[in-house]
Amino acid sequence: MQKLVIATRNKGKIVEIQHALADFDWEIIGLADTAISPDFDVEEPAMTMEGNAIIKAITYGDKTGLLTLSEDAGLEVDALNGRPGVFSARYAPGTDADRYNKLLGELTGVLSENRGAQFRAVIAIYDPISKKIRTCEGIYRGSIIDEPRGTEGFGFDPVFYNSELKKTNAEMSIAEKTLVSHRGKALKQAREILVQDFS
Repeated sequence: MQKLVIATRNKGKIVEIQHALADFDWEIIGLADTAISPDFDVEEPAMTMEGNAIIKAITYGDKTGLLTLSEDAGLEVDALNGRPGVFSARYAPGTDADRYNKLLGELTGVLSENRGAQFRAVIAIYDPISKKIRTCEGIYRGSIIDEPRGTEGFGFDPVFYNSELKKTNAEMSIAEKTLVSHRGKALKQAREILVQDFS
């Protein structure tokens, strides 16, 4: 059975990716299932999500010798001219709550109709044998509400609101979120790429 390494230690991301690829006839493993030291980390110096996803895919793919899927994602807020964007994970030190509370602070006084935002996810898939690399992207529009709601998910999920489902990401089941999210959309394309280019 072919192995696919998910190049992240973010447990929330691994769960979502494994859920989206659950019916794949591949063994999907995380970095914890490889010989890579838990202390080894990859810098993300690129100024784009695509650049960071490619750097991570190539670095971990070459270290494991296995087909590797890497993802970089971020929140782009209209009223903040697309910030925090590529810096979403480093937007504020501390916890996810520290980051979304900083965001809510920056949006104090911004009217609800001006609180549009989108999540963007870029996936890179890399084969260290052939050196082939492919990328794809998913975008998910919503808005930022005034206070957090829900306990599921991670990151900015408690403050990102889907007007069609009338829920924040953190109020959705994993199946609901996979259907609508940036990561879910990118993974749908990634499935096709894996079958066409890496099977």
